[in-house]
Amino acid sequence: MVPRTGFARFGVEGTSMVRTRLLVGPLLLAGFMVVLSVGGVAQERSGADWRQWGGPDRNFIVDARGLAESWREDGPPVLWSRPLGTGHSSILASDGKLFTLYRVGNGRGRQGPWEAEEAVIALDASTGETIWEYTYPSRLEDTSFGSGPHSTPLLVGDRLFATGTNKQLHAFAADTGELLWSHDLVADFGAPPLLVRPRIKAGYGCSPVAYRDTIICSVGGPGQSVMAFRQSDGAVVWRSGDFLISEAPPLVIDLDGQDQLVILAGGTLNGLDPVTGRLLWTHPHDPGNDFNFMVPLWGDDHIIFVSSGYKTGSRALQLTRVGDTTRVEELWYDPQLQFMFLNPIRVGNYVYGTDGTFGPAFMTGVDIRTGETVWQERGFARSTLLHADGKTIIVDEDGDLALARLTPDGMTLLARAPLFETVAWSAPTLVGTTLYVRDREKIVALDLGAE
Repeated sequence: MVPRTGFARFGVEGTSMVRTRLLVGPLLLAGFMVVLSVGGVAQERSGADWRQWGGPDRNFIVDARGLAESWREDGPPVLWSRPLGTGHSSILASDGKLFTLYRVGNGRGRQGPWEAEEAVIALDASTGETIWEYTYPSRLEDTSFGSGPHSTPLLVGDRLFATGTNKQLHAFAADTGELLWSHDLVADFGAPPLLVRPRIKAGYGCSPVAYRDTIICSVGGPGQSVMAFRQSDGAVVWRSGDFLISEAPPLVIDLDGQDQLVILAGGTLNGLDPVTGRLLWTHPHDPGNDFNFMVPLWGDDHIIFVSSGYKTGSRALQLTRVGDTTRVEELWYDPQLQFMFLNPIRVGNYVYGTDGTFGPAFMTGVDIRTGETVWQERGFARSTLLHADGKTIIVDEDGDLALARLTPDGMTLLARAPLFETVAWSAPTLVGTTLYVRDREKIVALDLGAE
């Protein structure tokens, strides 16, 4: 497969799939994209890039300033909007480009149709035009809750790393889309193609993390639950672990001067040496089906928080270094508190998110030190949260976008507007005051800045 330049292919329910290849030009075709000006000129982009799952610190908290305190009734100004395709990958942003993954198909139906290939795509951040696109064959897995791809790519320097539904790991030159190296984790290393225990086997979803000159991701199989690959050429640096894997993104933490790789696996929370892969500690956290999805939340107080649906709930662990060992103390465990799979956030000593599985969801505040639920409010479906400028951006799975203040005393809703018409399970991305967000049909750039 080779990278292609031009607009992405797109599909609309009730029509045949359209395959389009156009050269990028100064004008956008009407019907493909809408670009709106704000104050007559495009807003200046500022703030940190968004180069990995969860943003600069992998925790959905960004040091942005100048967000509006409220919006018009119809929502914040739209900078541009364009069709994209199905999938749940989030959006990376750096150096005027956006990166994500998608699959052509019907984003509104549970039975598709969907094409048996996926695409890695680079877009112009200011217009949404396609810069390059790379497609590869991708077998459809269980699509009862939407088709893949599910993993969010990783941008390190001038290289982009992306992992597909069938555990295809690709490394690209970010500027051009040139394929630098690739691995089929199943064919090359004997990894199981799907999670072992779930009834719903939707395909790979782990979003890799960078450490020094490697990228690290879950793989699966004897002695290789986790593997580290050299960024430059894909060579295996280490492989480790015999635990069941999950779809949760890995996290690197600093514990009293020691870097540790934290893996929320299928039934355990694990700490590894990111240099060698040596297992440092482990603690049970078993939902009964490998459905652990969230990146663990970590703080300067050395408390780590994880949560799942089904049979587990939430727990907080205190990590302490004692010589060359790590002591793990469970501070509290609440089987009823279940942040199922859309990410909660930690702000100070409190965790905020939507508690609920297949029934009602409640926006919830929890004291991470004690496990006390300090408040709950109705009003949102299960949601992804992003914190910036003292406010929290909320995207719920029903397609609503909201702005709120979340404090230990409760939630103050500042603004809310409908945004999408299909399921919105992709976490949003904020660069400066520009929000990039997608559902299963389109990608939108919004101006959240104060007028």
